Amino acid sequence: MLKESYPYYIANEPLAPNRDLEVTDKYTGEVATRVALADAAAINQAIGRAAEAAEATAALSSDRREAVLNHCVRRFQERAEELARILAIEAGKPIRDSRGEVSRLIDTFRIAAKETARDTGRVMSLDISPRTRGYRGMWKRFPIGPCSFISPFNFPLNLVAHKVAPALAVGCPFVLKPASLTPIGALVIGEVLAETDLPKGAFSILPCRREGADLFTTDERLKLLSFTGSPEVGWDLKARAGRKKVVLELGGNAACVVDEDADLDDAVARIVFGAFYQSGQSCISVQRILAHETIYETLREKLVAKTRALVMGDPKEETTFIGPVISEKEAERIEEWIRSAVARGARVLCGGGRRGAMIEATLLENVPKDEKLSAREVFGPVAILSTFRSFDEALDEANDSAYGLQAGIFTRDLYKALRAWEKLEVGGVVIGDVPSWRVDHMPYGGVKESGIGREGVRFAMEDLTEIRMLVIREP
Repeated sequence: MLKESYPYYIANEPLAPNRDLEVTDKYTGEVATRVALADAAAINQAIGRAAEAAEATAALSSDRREAVLNHCVRRFQERAEELARILAIEAGKPIRDSRGEVSRLIDTFRIAAKETARDTGRVMSLDISPRTRGYRGMWKRFPIGPCSFISPFNFPLNLVAHKVAPALAVGCPFVLKPASLTPIGALVIGEVLAETDLPKGAFSILPCRREGADLFTTDERLKLLSFTGSPEVGWDLKARAGRKKVVLELGGNAACVVDEDADLDDAVARIVFGAFYQSGQSCISVQRILAHETIYETLREKLVAKTRALVMGDPKEETTFIGPVISEKEAERIEEWIRSAVARGARVLCGGGRRGAMIEATLLENVPKDEKLSAREVFGPVAILSTFRSFDEALDEANDSAYGLQAGIFTRDLYKALRAWEKLEVGGVVIGDVPSWRVDHMPYGGVKESGIGREGVRFAMEDLTEIRMLVIREP
């Protein structure tokens, strides 16, 4: 399924000066393929070519940009099973989740194709007083220029797509650093883009070590930096980015509130999915489950039974639901967080074990609020349960977090749903479902430690463009 080796891309062209980056099968730990690794000189060259291509890329007509995006849609559809198998190997993502991510990749490019010529400007009245009579105005969005994208390991296709597809839709050249642990999906996107007639320099895709990637952040030729990853890294990048615009998506520890009127069987099915799909390695994975005290014991029993039934194993097998986390080092960290909570009185309801990079689907209760399992982002198959007496108490508890990405609310009370929307300090509130739900054209992003700015194709396109005003005076 994987090639023996993969090149990187500079100015639309594949180059293979080395095979220095080993990419492992996350389930077996064996080297699956090798990738060309970019150095500072290659990154500098790619940024220079992007700057040179800015004018030509911005000048692409809407129909040409749409054609490029539609070509990608067709090719991703043709290569869908190949892409899913690649994800199962390089990310350890269960094959059913991998196919779901490929479908979202296709959706994201399809949405971008439709947005290429939509709502790019507006005519506005200027004659609001005697001083402005005889003046007409209109504004239009123009591409911001060369962009820098840094993507994470957990969605190697779709989180790349959420940066690349909007850039293509508006006409911004870009340089992309995919995660070193999972670069293959991005490089296959590069293969497909290289089949198009984009101006030379419109894209470069450069796997590189974090310590060698400083130019992605500091180079003043780049006009925007979009980063998805950890808060520690993201805020540091923002501090060093200079005058360029910065968009950050930095994760969370999402709360899911289950009120006393909820359909418990439905809530349990959705929560187990939201907490444990792709081994909990999602920024909006269900991490904190807040249940009304009158239904807590019943909900807990149902959640434990459903969680224990999940199949853990080889992500390439059709029946697997829980695969490995991204590395054994991360699995050891998660195991240590569980041990720390238990040492302070937390109770493991199910799971808690580790085998190599595999962590069992784990539920706990009585976790102290200052423990990392409660206060930080676990990024693994672990969720914690607690109770509440009143709905407003639950909202306060959900807000008691440094993060604010999304929250889920299971209630049938319209007024409670609206109160949650108004009160919760998050980027999105999902009623009747888990915070893990997302569709790729909605505005997506967070507040507080969860970042700044919004993804979702149309909203990313706004960040990738600048408004330029035209005023016309009639003498």
